[in-house]
Amino acid sequence: MRTPTITLSIILAAVFMATAVQKLVGERKTRERMDHLGVSAGLTRVIGVLELAAVVGLLVGLFWPLAGLAAAVGLVPLMIGAAGYHLRARDPFAVTVMPIAFGLAAAALAVLHVLQR
Repeated sequence: MRTPTITLSIILAAVFMATAVQKLVGERKTRERMDHLGVSAGLTRVIGVLELAAVVGLLVGLFWPLAGLAAAVGLVPLMIGAAGYHLRARDPFAVTVMPIAFGLAAAALAVLHVLQR
């Protein structure tokens, strides 16, 4: 496996592990941000579970590339949805662009997985 794929997988896994845990434990600041976006507590937990599943897929993908590909592809619509919620809440550009950046990074990782097949 090539260095860019490994590096991007680990970075994305670390970022989404942190955000998933915050959502799953109901961390106060995360709850406030999700309330601001209009995301219910139940949907917040679902998103946390999906992010945690992506983390597992990204890490398993280091050994089984198909899992990494599936996790990366799954993160893209999740991040599109996140950007949509930020746009709807009229959040500043710097806030809205973060899920877009992570969605693009996940898309790039998916492409890397495909190219290495």
